[in-house]
Amino acid sequence: MITPDILDAAMARALDIATRGPEGGPNPRVGCVILSPDGHTLAEGWHRGAGTAHAEVDALSHLAPGEARGATAVVTLEPCNHTGRTGPCAQALIAAGVAEVYFAVPDPGAVSSHGAQTLIDAGIPAQLGPRREEAEELLADWLREARRGRPTVTVKWATSLDGRAAAADGTSQWITGPDARADVHLERSRHDAIAVGTGTVLADDPALTARGEENGAPLSQPVPVVFGHREVPADAALRRHPRELITLSGDDLAADLEKLWKLGIRSVFVEGGPSLASSFIRAGFADRILVYIAPTLIGGPKLALTDLGVGTITDQHRLSITDVRHLGSDLRLTAEPAPPQPQDPTPSTQPTPGAN
Repeated sequence: MITPDILDAAMARALDIATRGPEGGPNPRVGCVILSPDGHTLAEGWHRGAGTAHAEVDALSHLAPGEARGATAVVTLEPCNHTGRTGPCAQALIAAGVAEVYFAVPDPGAVSSHGAQTLIDAGIPAQLGPRREEAEELLADWLREARRGRPTVTVKWATSLDGRAAAADGTSQWITGPDARADVHLERSRHDAIAVGTGTVLADDPALTARGEENGAPLSQPVPVVFGHREVPADAALRRHPRELITLSGDDLAADLEKLWKLGIRSVFVEGGPSLASSFIRAGFADRILVYIAPTLIGGPKLALTDLGVGTITDQHRLSITDVRHLGSDLRLTAEPAPPQPQDPTPSTQPTPGAN
């Protein structure tokens, strides 16, 4: 018998093994535990990345044919209901003969959802299980992206203490020190794509690669994306990037982000320059802001941001600081858009009607 305690322990285990999957990419990190009718673990599985078996299929692959009949599947995310590079997990569970399914979080995907209903229609009870809050936290970025149908966007810039991104002649290497620059490369590697404007390409000829190692392995490379109408020169460093270059106009950021989403890009690191960064903030697409501040003063006109559409102080873009850390002599600030604040009513100077 599957007691609540056994179910809770199985879901905790499924969440634990889900973290073995890759953080980036188009697919969520999912774990699955298959329990026997008396509550013993028969098999475990997790998703190892796009194109590989989903967690349920991975777990079932460790069992002999018929061994899962009458078992309980405990999954961190509702089994998918569509065929992509792999088949639908709901159908795999039906074919395996499982008796019931518990999942921590419903799948919000327009295409992949409704796996629970497919299971129910096949006579297999499928319902929400325990630890939804933990699963939501594990899948926070993926769930947000799936619900919105666009990638999560991080806007980054490096600045002097007085808000300058470059000297008056345009030179900007280097405002920050080596520790901050190494951290930037880590951030690049943790995003699916890295974006700049054509102005930055023409002025700086950036490589936009992630250089260095993490845990002894070379950093993964983000897909380079260039926004703008000007052509990327044939001899630009970006043309030698290990990933294929994507160019977008930038005229309609919502449409551009949707295109990236359809290409499987789930996170974008917007790195430059001031015009592009400001465009994302102005349009409300900056989900995370990452600022590296160097203890130096530059002065002059080269501000880190341009027009944000703030005509009056009530239009300012309020942020919530989520992290502050020292990187050598520099400071790294991480912020997110602050939730809307209720406006204090303006005190009336007029007498209340009917009052003496």
